[in-house]
Amino acid sequence: MGMVNFIKEEIRIIQERDPAMHSVWEVFLYPSFKAMIRYRLAHKLYLKKHYFLARLISQRCARKTGIEIHPGATIGKGFFIDHGHGVIIGETAVIGDNVTLYQGVTLGGTGKEKGKRHPTIGDNVMISAGAKVLGSFLVGENAKIGAGSVVVKPVPPNSTVVGIPGRVVKRNNVRVPLEDLDQVHLPDPVMADLKRIKEENASLKKQLEELTMILKQRQIVSEDEEEEIILRAQEARAGCAEELEEEESYT
Repeated sequence: MGMVNFIKEEIRIIQERDPAMHSVWEVFLYPSFKAMIRYRLAHKLYLKKHYFLARLISQRCARKTGIEIHPGATIGKGFFIDHGHGVIIGETAVIGDNVTLYQGVTLGGTGKEKGKRHPTIGDNVMISAGAKVLGSFLVGENAKIGAGSVVVKPVPPNSTVVGIPGRVVKRNNVRVPLEDLDQVHLPDPVMADLKRIKEENASLKKQLEELTMILKQRQIVSEDEEEEIILRAQEARAGCAEELEEEESYT
């Protein structure tokens, strides 16, 4: 792809995914645009085994844009980084087509692997702000990873992942259009669990109150019965005492 076609493609991608862009000239100000130009150059040098020059370009780019893309990473078409500061993409990461990353995303390794150490990201994936995807595994196509999530296991296609560690909370959703990249309205399993626990606790409390009332009612009845028995016993004793007194008077 020539430079002119690359710029046209970047303009199309940014217009499609960032509502803050108001004119085509703004594309030249985007850190993502600058980072991708330098990545393409560094990647070519890396493939030709000019490793030092490739890393030199990528490190200079990291200092200027806050986006660190290792020149060994493989990135497909339609890639976009929104804002971008703090984004890190490791050497053996593989990124498919039409992938969107937000600021603070890390596609890294665990420090224990050799060879392929970084994740493979499928087509049409969205990774929200601050998310960390760590390890050599596949994030399936059309997946969404919520902000701040830490993903350390494979993600099935058409899934939504949130939490620390990342958990799949939705499967087989209808594919989300690229213009509807929503980082906010994702399911929250922690709040859902808390809500369920709260509801169960309220139900148990109600049952306990009902059971306590029944037990109290039964206890009241038993006390009445006991008092009646005691009263009858006292009357019987009094009757016996009267009879004894009468017998004594006769004697």
